[in-house]
Amino acid sequence: MRDLLPEDSARVRALGDAFADHFGLAGYGQVSTPVLESLEVFLRVGEGTDVVTKEMYVFTDRDGSEVALRPETTASVARAFLQHHPLPPWKVWYFSQHFRHERPQKGRLRQHHQLGAEVIGSPDPDVDVEVIVGLWDFYTRVLGLSQIRLELNSIGEPASRVAYAELLTDFLRGVADQLDETDAAKIDSHPLRVLDTKVAASRAAIEDAPRFADSMSADAVAHFDRVQAGLRAAGVPYEVNERLVRGLDYYTHTVFEVVSDAIDASQSTIGGGGRYDGLIEAMGGDPTPGIGFGSGVERMLLACDAEGVFPAPVAATDCFVVNFGGDGSDVRDLCLELQRAGISAQRAYDGRSAKAQMKAADRARARFAILSGDDERAAGTVTVRDFSGDGQQSSVARTDLIEHLRTLL
Repeated sequence: MRDLLPEDSARVRALGDAFADHFGLAGYGQVSTPVLESLEVFLRVGEGTDVVTKEMYVFTDRDGSEVALRPETTASVARAFLQHHPLPPWKVWYFSQHFRHERPQKGRLRQHHQLGAEVIGSPDPDVDVEVIVGLWDFYTRVLGLSQIRLELNSIGEPASRVAYAELLTDFLRGVADQLDETDAAKIDSHPLRVLDTKVAASRAAIEDAPRFADSMSADAVAHFDRVQAGLRAAGVPYEVNERLVRGLDYYTHTVFEVVSDAIDASQSTIGGGGRYDGLIEAMGGDPTPGIGFGSGVERMLLACDAEGVFPAPVAATDCFVVNFGGDGSDVRDLCLELQRAGISAQRAYDGRSAKAQMKAADRARARFAILSGDDERAAGTVTVRDFSGDGQQSSVARTDLIEHLRTLL
């Protein structure tokens, strides 16, 4: 885990603000769920996954209940939907911190940040299009990323999935001795997850595995066709990746990932999601469709750095108030007056020399220096020096300073 210092947190905050503005255009509102949830929330939706079995921070609370630090947010959003009964379709975005006890790596520490969006309550494939295009446009139009690819697939509805899982299981049993040990262990419990393996030997062994498309129903094919037509109409390039799956039973139909070609292959997926029409039911609710995605903040920023886009905002201040002589009380009061008027203002402390104060003003990237010395105090004025041009300065009555600065700013 790591600290976010001001220069880092300013960029993360700017990223979150841009995401909120972008998805706000389509009517998404922010949802913020607790960082602690009942362990049951994650057990019911992630049983058998590495996140649940190996990586969650789990402990017994003071009242004896089992709780977990949030390893992901979709389950928490689903729990909130069940608890608060919002009117569907419920369109929300989130900016969450996640905790997983996994091997720390570049772009994914044990505490990491994630932006995401969810739509719960509509099975319409056009919702899939809205979510995917929204993410793609955020990456390309808002952040400026260009070296990215959208991978897309469909895993159909439950009946298609069951039929395909049986075919795939029979195939995998026949090549079990060629699979990596961890992949072989998934054959009977989560056979679809073997398709998404990153182990070279396993990938070679499943090269001739049956295709999911051959088991899809007419309705599932129609849903996927509509999604692809929507992406083409939006001008979003994509490639169908038949090995892209989700191993949990509540996932249905559309699944997708966005991959950056500008960063290391092991860290190249910067966002992904899918339709989870069985999730709410798996958590004890009525059958309710849903779709969403998550995008790791640290990985997004790695991709931005690799492409030289979305730089950290430049920290700057409107005014730096400089004191010449006196006890500094006028500078103290003037700073507060400016801040209360909505004008950013800083000052130096500890009786520093005028030269040191001017250096501090430069480090603060101040647009103006407000100079207050004995002559100015006697005349009821201040001197305003404009750093944005040739250093021109003017004398301004103290009572007129705020309006004068507002005009210039």
